[in-house]
Formats: sequence, C-alpha cells, structure tokens
Amino acid sequence: MVIFGIDPGYAIVGYGVITYDGVRFSTVGYGAVTTEAGVNFSKRLNDIFTDISSLLEKYKPDCVSIEKLYFNTNTTTAIDVAQARGVILLACERMGIPVFQYTPLQVKQSITGYGRAEKRQVMEMVKSFLSLQKIPKPDDTADALALAICHGHSTGNLFGKLQKGGKV
Repeated sequence: MVIFGIDPGYAIVGYGVITYDGVRFSTVGYGAVTTEAGVNFSKRLNDIFTDISSLLEKYKPDCVSIEKLYFNTNTTTAIDVAQARGVILLACERMGIPVFQYTPLQVKQSITGYGRAEKRQVMEMVKSFLSLQKIPKPDDTADALALAICHGHSTGNLFGKLQKGGKV
C-alpha cells in the first residue's frame, strides 16, 4: 500500500510518501510544498492545489492520510490552514484518492504509544520506523511521514481491518 501523508498549512505543506506491507514501512519520498509570504492568498491556495495535484500524480498513492484540524487560540491562522486543507482535499477528490483523517493525539498514540508524547519523541520514532539517517526537515515533513505511518498502523492490523469493514 502506498500512503501519502500530508501536514496541511499555507506557508508549508509537509508531505511524505511511504509503502507499508503490513509489516514494514519504506520511504518513497518526502518534502514540502511552500508558498511565499506576501503573495495574494488566493494565489498561494492555487499553488498548493497545483503542487499537491502534481505530487499525487507522480506518486499515485492508494490513499492520503491528513491531519484533522483543531482550533487553538489563533483562529485566523486556523481558518487560513483550513482553506489550504480544503484545496488539498479537493486535489485528492479530483484524483479519486480516499482520504483518512487523524488527530494529533491519534498520531502520537500510533507512533509512540503515548498520546501526549513530545514532538521530538514523534520525530525520533519516524526516523526509526523508516530507518532514516536523520530526522526529515522541515518539521512539517516529519509530521506528514508520521501521519502516513499512523494510517499504516490503523489499517495494517486486524483491529484496523475490522474497523474499516475489511475481511480478515
């Protein structure tokens, strides 16, 4: 299974592409889509849509794993991230790729076994799961890989298959 993880944003959209065979994870590619500050926001959204669409075409994933949004104190930023997330979801929908959403708590639980793990712990585990020499940068990229691993864990085991209505 090829899983495309996305950490949504409007300045930086982290992405990570992995394969998972039910036992092992392998890295296919990762990086970040960036947009320039000071550019018209509509243009930034268009650039995100175009770049993510190109990456989805390049990697041809079986599914996309994306972070669910949560609102903290800065609602303006959250609204802008939600708009960026919307164009990402549109790109996935147009290509017919199923999307699965996970909260930061679910990702941390899946990666470290502890839902309140520190960011550094998650990044170290991503490095370990994927046998990488160093933690991917920027942080958004490591987060995207964590989202992809989380989805692999949720679908690659007996419990995940039963939850999704799959056959055992």
